[in-house]
Amino acid sequence: MATVNSATVSIPLFTGLKAGGSASKATSTAKIPTAAAVPKLAVKASLKDVGVVVAATAASAMLASNAMAIEVLLGSDLGELVFVPGDFSVTPGEKIVFKNNTAYPHNVVFDEDEVPAGVDVSKISMDVTELLNAPGETFSVTLTEKGTYSFYCTPHKTGGMEGKVTVN
Repeated sequence: MATVNSATVSIPLFTGLKAGGSASKATSTAKIPTAAAVPKLAVKASLKDVGVVVAATAASAMLASNAMAIEVLLGSDLGELVFVPGDFSVTPGEKIVFKNNTAYPHNVVFDEDEVPAGVDVSKISMDVTELLNAPGETFSVTLTEKGTYSFYCTPHKTGGMEGKVTVN
């Protein structure tokens, strides 16, 4: 990239062009602003503004992703005794909404032997006597510790109604 360091530059002017190929040449002196005369603050300010917009967008995306929830149906549309999906992943702090679909009553209980160390399943599970009895009833939980959690529906565990969530 070329840089103009002088405030005065000589620019040749061509006048009186002739068909024979000879031309009279004159030189004019013109003042051209140097790089130092260009307002740099405006460029820096607009780059700063772009940076602020990018940072704000990233922060909004992170907050939105933390506010997002995954919905897990209790019972398939065909009445099968399953969680839909039965094996899924979430990010730490993402809300999981278990929604009663069909073949109720259901509940959600985390297996104390199949959760990350130190996690109290009584704080993340429904009470084994508590049931979701009507379509659309929900139970929500937010898992923050990374690892794999196994869960089941107490009334239908012997029928294979079990699931697994991985917190990445």
